[in-house]
Amino acid sequence: MELILTREALLLAAFIFVLRVINQSLDTLRIMFMLRGSKLWAWILGFAETTIFVVTLSSVINDLNNITNIVAYAAGFATGNTLGIWLEARLAIGHLNVRIVSPKRGSALVERLRQEGFAITEIPARGKDGAVSLLNASVRRRDVNKVREIVAEVDESAFITGEEMRPLGRGFWGG
Repeated sequence: MELILTREALLLAAFIFVLRVINQSLDTLRIMFMLRGSKLWAWILGFAETTIFVVTLSSVINDLNNITNIVAYAAGFATGNTLGIWLEARLAIGHLNVRIVSPKRGSALVERLRQEGFAITEIPARGKDGAVSLLNASVRRRDVNKVREIVAEVDESAFITGEEMRPLGRGFWGG
């Protein structure tokens, strides 16, 4: 293997890097859409991703002695993963099931969250130290930060968790 640093070799490595970043970013987004049941977007992104993958991989395989292309390919993969995660977080597509355990101010939290348009289910529960309010809300991912801010403002001792979900039926999606 050799390190080739001619202008043409560096341009090809940059091309491989950029295409691989795009490829991996599309892969992350495709998986996101696939998990959320969006068949059309998963198909479109899968098609584009595979096309780019074939072009970039063939560029590397055509000259396996050129370490510059191999490094560009690997670096593009790693960078694309990171960029894909960043893009997925910014798009905030989908829903999150948010659970809030409030040891002190459950009723106040319910009232405030409902004022802000969120549908909340309040469940009386017992925690380690006694009675608590267990609040359940299904919210759009783009509204999660708003819910977190309200919880922090009303009951800073509340414990909040969230998990991805895929709605299967009808309901109220406020916020």
